[in-house]
Amino acid sequence: MTKILFTKDHEYIVVDGDIGAVGITDYAQGQLGDVVFVELPAVGKQTKTGEQAGVVESVKAASDVFAPISGEVVEVNTALEDNPALVNEDAQGKGWFYKVKIADPAELDKLLDEAAYKALLDSQA
Repeated sequence: MTKILFTKDHEYIVVDGDIGAVGITDYAQGQLGDVVFVELPAVGKQTKTGEQAGVVESVKAASDVFAPISGEVVEVNTALEDNPALVNEDAQGKGWFYKVKIADPAELDKLLDEAAYKALLDSQA
């Protein structure tokens, strides 16, 4: 069963078994504006929760993308290299950044579910 979880920094992870697809939320891409460049982590990189795993640049700003969970990068979305606008078009779908083999599933318990993330957004409005 897949489930989507969020960080307070507006990253998401779609968990399917022991693999998670990571990207920035629809809210984050909306705040950034038109995405013009994405720097992805290397396959094989070990990510640690809260550490930089990539960069997203828009016409407005450059932002670090933080790892929502520790693990090994097993795949990157190379389509973003040619078409970074996929982040704007479908942030939580085709605009994913990388997939990670989850090192410690217990870390998922520290992330926000959809209702908690929505409450966070509402509190920032």
